[in-house]
Amino acid sequence: MRIDDSARLIGTIRLGENVYVAQGSILRSKDDSFKIGNETWILENSVLIGTPEYPIAIGSKTVFGHKCVAIGAQIGDLCEIGNGTIFLPGSKIGNMCIFGEGTIIPAGAVIPSESVVIGRPGRFVRSLSDKDRNVILRMRGNDISLRLVAENLVKHEPKEGDKMGKIYNFGDKYPVIHQSAFIFDSAEITGDVTIGSNTVVASGVRIIGNSHGPVKIGSNVQILENSVLHLLPDNELIIEDDVTIGPGCIIHGTTIGSKTIIESGSIICDYSVLGKNTLVKSGSVVKQRSVISDNQIVEGFPAKIVGENVTMMERPAWAF
Repeated sequence: MRIDDSARLIGTIRLGENVYVAQGSILRSKDDSFKIGNETWILENSVLIGTPEYPIAIGSKTVFGHKCVAIGAQIGDLCEIGNGTIFLPGSKIGNMCIFGEGTIIPAGAVIPSESVVIGRPGRFVRSLSDKDRNVILRMRGNDISLRLVAENLVKHEPKEGDKMGKIYNFGDKYPVIHQSAFIFDSAEITGDVTIGSNTVVASGVRIIGNSHGPVKIGSNVQILENSVLHLLPDNELIIEDDVTIGPGCIIHGTTIGSKTIIESGSIICDYSVLGKNTLVKSGSVVKQRSVISDNQIVEGFPAKIVGENVTMMERPAWAF
């Protein structure tokens, strides 16, 4: 297997032979809930997360493009997955499927083998053609044979006292981080940033508080893998307590109310306001200057209100 230096494997993960995990990609497993077959490639800055309720199971000779996210998905052999594709919990994908760039596969969706799927949400557009099959064959060195998987067990559980991520000043501004916060080693935090107690900043996260304004992060917040926090000039980014930001998100200068959950691959634009207990569904874009009141569920590109939370949300299983 080949694991690039800036990739991270967290938890108990079962890998077949000749698996490749590229720069900046993160594989995270809760309670031995993650396995990959032989010769599967996971390209740069992708995030794959398995949980006991929704394990990750990836077949052999499947290729993930750049910046993909898969949470609790089952994906077959010989799949070709376009850059930025998102698989949500409980989705089940057959063998030899092709996914267009930026596709979102909804929770619980079932995609038959030899399907071509595109869109948000993903929709079946046709079955594989002979030309598609030839592309899959050529991209695998004209060898699509499959062998019995011999698992290699990888275990790594981050713990208190591990090396903390990189912390940088910007001019006379230096991050202020509560001693109980946990900053994973490949995270980077710069400048005018304040982080409260028991907050988790996961692998690959970038928080940039330069001359544009302060970043204020409350207590018990989780900012998950490969998310980026930044803002325009003369603005500020305020994240209240108990917020969860999923993997692969981009958060600009905004105010995010307590107990809010922002699912994977979402973008929150500058000068917007999210009320308390808001749910932003995966892949959504909250446009500039949007104001979302408490307890709303929003989804889409751009995001629109699609429902309302009648109770306070629990932190999702894919968080820490």
